[in-house]
Amino acid sequence: MALKLHRQEGLIEAGCDEAGRGCLAGPVYAAAVILPDDFRNDLLNDSKQLSERQRYALRDVIEKEAVAWGIGVVSEQEIDEINILNASILAMHRALEKLKVPYDSILVDGNRFKPFKEIPYSTVVKGDATYMSIAAASILAKTYRDDKMMCLDREYPVYNWKRNKGYPTREHREAIRRCGTTKYHRMTFRLLDNQLSLDFTKAEDFEKE
Repeated sequence: MALKLHRQEGLIEAGCDEAGRGCLAGPVYAAAVILPDDFRNDLLNDSKQLSERQRYALRDVIEKEAVAWGIGVVSEQEIDEINILNASILAMHRALEKLKVPYDSILVDGNRFKPFKEIPYSTVVKGDATYMSIAAASILAKTYRDDKMMCLDREYPVYNWKRNKGYPTREHREAIRRCGTTKYHRMTFRLLDNQLSLDFTKAEDFEKE
């Protein structure tokens, strides 16, 4: 099914989504995107349904063709202080702050949000598979967070963040058990799992949150 460009015709809508909410390490990222009324792209979809190559190719298209876009980041320390739900919303607020053009409403993936500058908003479950602007935001949030985790992997290669991106794979948890934690781990999360015999081997399994 083709994604919709607008929820309400005639309004300038900013789509918003986050990435990394279910991770054990690394910041949470969010993006906000405003697309032009004539935007079309048959490949655009929820980032979780795309390959890594497709996501990065689409990032170039989105950044070139969007009316405006912004990235918001909330650190591991902030996540531990305010909890991951509040951190995810804060990251989206920070992304919205980066938009340099006025807009009429906000479309948010999921079912939780907090008011931002008295701008009307709508939460949409599976919004990243429904609206183009949210799908575009999901791609930017995902790829920029992946870039960050690739950098962190060079600092702490034992956790293989270049592959698992900080998600709670079996490999990641076993590395925590062997080597302990880093300053990038979220200490309020359950970092170890007693059921390490479960075959958690694919980071993609945890991205479908």
